Amino acid sequence: MSGRSMKADRCPTDKLALTNCAIISEKEQQFEQHVTVGKFVFTLKTDPGVNPGSIGFSLPQRKWAGLVIGQNVEVTNYKFDKSKQCISSVTIEIGFLQKKNADSNPYDSDKMAGEFIQHFNNQAFTVGQQLAFSYNDKLFELVIKDMEAMDPSILKGGNASGKKIEIGLLLGNSQVIFERAESSSMTLIGKSKTRESRQSIISPDWNFERMGIGGLDKEFSDIFRRAFASRVFPPDIVEQMGCKHVKGILLYGPPGCGKTLMARQIGKMLKAREPKIVNGPEILNKYVGESEANIRKLFADAEDEQKRLGANSGLHIIIFDEIDAICKQRGSMAGSTGVHDTVVNQLLSKIDGVEQLNNILVIGMTNRPDLIDEALLRPGRLEVKMEIGLPDEKGRIQILNIHTAKMRQYDLLSSDVDIKELAVETKNYSGAELEGLVRAAQSTAMNRHIKASNTVEVNIETAERLQVSRLDFMASLNNDIKPAFGTNQEDYASYIMNGIIRWGDPVSAVLEDGELLVQQTKNSDRTPLVSVLLEGPPNSGKTALAAKISEDSQFPFIKICSPDKMIGHSEIAKCQAIKKIFEDAYKSQLSCVVVDDIERLLDYVPIGPRFSNLVLQALLVLLKKPPPKGRKLLIIGTTSRKDVLQEMEMLDAFSTTIHIRNISRGEQLVEALELLGSFQENERSKIAQAVKGQSLWIGIKKLLMLIEMAVQMDPDHRVSKFLSLLEDEGALGSDKFVAI
Repeated sequence: MSGRSMKADRCPTDKLALTNCAIISEKEQQFEQHVTVGKFVFTLKTDPGVNPGSIGFSLPQRKWAGLVIGQNVEVTNYKFDKSKQCISSVTIEIGFLQKKNADSNPYDSDKMAGEFIQHFNNQAFTVGQQLAFSYNDKLFELVIKDMEAMDPSILKGGNASGKKIEIGLLLGNSQVIFERAESSSMTLIGKSKTRESRQSIISPDWNFERMGIGGLDKEFSDIFRRAFASRVFPPDIVEQMGCKHVKGILLYGPPGCGKTLMARQIGKMLKAREPKIVNGPEILNKYVGESEANIRKLFADAEDEQKRLGANSGLHIIIFDEIDAICKQRGSMAGSTGVHDTVVNQLLSKIDGVEQLNNILVIGMTNRPDLIDEALLRPGRLEVKMEIGLPDEKGRIQILNIHTAKMRQYDLLSSDVDIKELAVETKNYSGAELEGLVRAAQSTAMNRHIKASNTVEVNIETAERLQVSRLDFMASLNNDIKPAFGTNQEDYASYIMNGIIRWGDPVSAVLEDGELLVQQTKNSDRTPLVSVLLEGPPNSGKTALAAKISEDSQFPFIKICSPDKMIGHSEIAKCQAIKKIFEDAYKSQLSCVVVDDIERLLDYVPIGPRFSNLVLQALLVLLKKPPPKGRKLLIIGTTSRKDVLQEMEMLDAFSTTIHIRNISRGEQLVEALELLGSFQENERSKIAQAVKGQSLWIGIKKLLMLIEMAVQMDPDHRVSKFLSLLEDEGALGSDKFVAI
């Protein structure tokens, strides 16, 4: 529409002068919310104290726009382009309006920024504009120095880059930065006294290494893009898109992978308001109703701000560490007083209840997502579920670079340390374990420069040449830090301490079949779960062969589920221990689980109660359960009672079965004796002559025991003793066994 000529006048009251608005008569209906006066943009307010045809300006406004009372001015409606002119951040120069009111008290710039947004929300501002501002009963003179617009590409996943603008519209989520005027003596404190980037937190190419977070770039970028993008944008545009804010995120995964680290750093990433970080157990209180009151207090600030500012309220972030401590499944805690249930109910109603809050983001973190009440995980509450898993090789390189950055900066890291090599060697290490590895290597290096005398002293002469070398890292890798979800060599080393005795083709065939199954697990996308049962007579070396196949696989996670670790366990405790081994295996990309001596795990005996049905059913489920998407699992079972497993219908749970044979021919026995090297060549010839033509049936494990007993004898009697032991064991010349 065309403009209208009006007469410039004084502002009717001091109170209206502090609104930063141009004041017109209530009878002026043709104007919208914002107008231009010459080249200056003002927001309008109506008041009966202004005559029709006049427009009132405060003294700072007249000074800025160069207006005099009684001057005729052209007033025209002004419409903001909200995709280009919404203020992301504004820098304001501040000083006392009157020098006589100056004082040396510190002024909190964060609180002033909140008051400024509350006073001037949805108003027009121009670079160079002057205005008066009342705070804590003091008057301040403000000058708009600089403004940046919100970037629309952020909603589409583009890069955020603030564009400078001359005229902009202030919103409830704009960032206000105060700078002290050069001539002013006032003291500013708080984060809002310096310029800080607001939108970079949700930039998809955010560099988390600068914050000490490695290996999680994609996960965190996805979280921030989804959780914060809609919130930094003008509420009008978000409303037009029909976009509702995400109110909750659940981060879950193994311990030490960066969930709590993210909570500590998120406060630095969000420049507007510090998040509230709460440890789950801190909420609970021994007094009735206090736990629920603690939950309500967390949300009180958000509720108060939403009542005052509505859709323009800023974002309130509440972070619950170990959220499973307070949000367990309702009704799951038998014999409890019901306090946990009421705490869960209170939290559910606060996040997404009858009185909906749209200005909150709840971030929950847990190692046990299975314990959390289902109602908390539905869309509208903790709807974004993100697994923070073990870092891959690229992630481990980032984490190791972060923890060795200072050493590299001060030339304390030896040139022979190859971070890529360490990343390859540390499969299945969590972020916390990698940090521990660096710490252990540093301790090893420092220990070299400590004098071993009556007192502990640092050798100053050599300490100046302190450097952490590759050998320090390798020593820590082998001796100090072992991954919780990795391979502990001690687990299977005891089973193959004597090596694998390749006494014949049957042993080679088993190892070749095992290698094929390992390759199938690694390479096949159609069979992420491969299971094999090694069955054969007792003492035939089944467990040693299973341990050898798993060791040669070089899988990052290898665990042996053995009955000797579950002595005295109840049926339920045994089921839980077996289940935990499999759950840990699911967290690794490639895993191998050896289920040793299955009939012992099942408590099988040929008389009495026979076996544990609870453990049997647990094993049947776990043997058939495929691992999560993207994970692969090889299961190797061993048994001496195939017939018993057949009756229990357990054989069908395995993909395939491999038979392990005993030594059944004389030449196989002689080959085993030669490989073991306990007998001289002439002694082996005598033994070969003695067993020729006789039936033979003995397991390699039993054979090893008999050999060790025989070699303790006088050399002249060793062969006769060995042959008599074979006969005593029924392994030689017995009608019970048939030569093959």
